[in-house]
Amino acid sequence: MNELLKSKVGELVAKDYRKATVFKKYGIDFCCGGERTVEEACAKKGIDSNKLLQELIDVEKAEEKAENFDEWTLSALIDYIVRKHHKYIEENIGPVMEFAGKVAKVHGNANPEVVEINELFKKMAEELVVHMRKEELMLFPYIKNLEKAVVEGLEKPVAIFGTVRNPIEVMIKDHDDSGEIMEKINRLSNGYQPPAHACNTYRVLYAKLNEFENKLHEHVHLENNILFPKAIKLEQNFAY
Repeated sequence: MNELLKSKVGELVAKDYRKATVFKKYGIDFCCGGERTVEEACAKKGIDSNKLLQELIDVEKAEEKAENFDEWTLSALIDYIVRKHHKYIEENIGPVMEFAGKVAKVHGNANPEVVEINELFKKMAEELVVHMRKEELMLFPYIKNLEKAVVEGLEKPVAIFGTVRNPIEVMIKDHDDSGEIMEKINRLSNGYQPPAHACNTYRVLYAKLNEFENKLHEHVHLENNILFPKAIKLEQNFAY
């Protein structure tokens, strides 16, 4: 148990993604806040660490194993991120923005928080689109070429951005910004709990925002805690 307490949240989730459900249950950020130890995260949230540790242990004992992304090649992981997470964002930004706009227009006077939610989501959506294009057109191809060069004994691929740390730092900053916006939306929406008078569109909006935040956490986790650290380590195979 003591070993689990001293382990970093992000590293535990990287090794067994099922643990994410436990951290999510207690409101512990396993992506942007993944550098905290379990002990530090519990102390910050005022959580009974023994109770949380027991749930983590129960997850470890469960027979069904989740997909171990930590064992994937970086190229396979990138393809998965683009196919699943980038596609999800592309397909869901439009509907969520439409719902948010309608709810802000109809309910904004009585519930001013939905106006702010609409503005915040729109801002984040615009930034995410640019963020994903940068990854798909620049960073991800370089990481794939880097992995290929190591496997096949080729020379280090040329990068216009210098070391891979440079774009990764920018991507992590983008992740932090998106995480802060979703955290604010979560607070404004009372944990995505619509008021009693909410119409169907209002309720659908909050349900979609909740889903969007969960998917974003999974997305950021795969990049911050697995893909990016491994890409940095991979590049160290070459002399600068």
